[in-house]
Amino acid sequence: MSTPTRFVMIGGFLGAGKTTLIGQLARRLQAAGKHVCVVTNDQAAGLVDTELLRSQGLDVNEVAGSCFCCNFHGLTDAMDAFDANHRPDVILAEPVGSCTDLVATIAIPMMEQLGEKFVHSPYAVVLKPSHGLKILTGSGKGGFSEKAEYIFRKQLEESELIVINRIDELTKEQLDLLRSSIEDQYPGRPVICLSAKTGENLDELEIALAGTAAQRQTMMDVDYDVYADGEAELGWLNATATLRSDQPLAIDDTVLRLVDSLRERLLELDAEPAHLKVLCSSGSAVAVANLVSSDTPTMLSVASESHGQALTLIINARVCLDPQSLQSAVTAATEQLATDLAATVSVESIESFRPGRPVPTYRAGT
Repeated sequence: MSTPTRFVMIGGFLGAGKTTLIGQLARRLQAAGKHVCVVTNDQAAGLVDTELLRSQGLDVNEVAGSCFCCNFHGLTDAMDAFDANHRPDVILAEPVGSCTDLVATIAIPMMEQLGEKFVHSPYAVVLKPSHGLKILTGSGKGGFSEKAEYIFRKQLEESELIVINRIDELTKEQLDLLRSSIEDQYPGRPVICLSAKTGENLDELEIALAGTAAQRQTMMDVDYDVYADGEAELGWLNATATLRSDQPLAIDDTVLRLVDSLRERLLELDAEPAHLKVLCSSGSAVAVANLVSSDTPTMLSVASESHGQALTLIINARVCLDPQSLQSAVTAATEQLATDLAATVSVESIESFRPGRPVPTYRAGT
């Protein structure tokens, strides 16, 4: 019998930095001689994460149209598809950031149905510090509702390992407060503090993920009514557009301008972003800018240092705002960007909606 593939699922709220972390882990595992594949997940097609990871040379399959838990066989089919080319040693899976209850709906059913094919790493949840400080210390919610907080807390509750990411953006006092709050409220779980951006402490996480998931005797209680309402508070938008100019445009500056413009529009609407991510590319040059909350600045997470006359924009926005208003804000921002850059913009696709009620394919214990 062949050696089982290691299955590593990395959860966490929207904007926690899961994709950057997965990219870093994949490169480290590849350097150790492992064949690594990635499965991404979204409620709709046109995901920035998928294109970003592919641009880094990774083998990526995307499960679009529903979350992993509601499309269990979509996930397993995506993993089976890797075997047709080169059976992976490791599969890194990134679920939708507004999902929880993934141990009961993904990990346990996989173990029961496909136990010989996979060995499961401890389930790691990446903490988003900007929201973690607000929620866990009670220092103001900043537009983060009680129902969205419910999802955030349930993600931490079901974790086997909690990862505090973005420590390069935190003071020592903030990090100490966040860690002590986690240890008080979610005792018994290892806490790893790292920066996916700089690579600090990634060795510690890699060692932890080389372990084996613990046996679960009982499943976490989840109120699916509150869970569904929390997800439905977010407007969800995926769009793809092309920006054309007679003169070369700076890719990094363009993507920052667009996210900054959207940030200002969302502030005017008092709409809290759970995550706003835009990828801008021309040929093989790729840049990505992110906005993870209303009180943090726009970040250029991937720089291209390149120019182009035809730029592809992939826009993913998850915001506490109705979908129609969100689509209007994104459309206005892209049109303003084109005007400011003396360019033209054409929108190839745009989809905005609220996520439907989660209905898992399987759930252990029910």
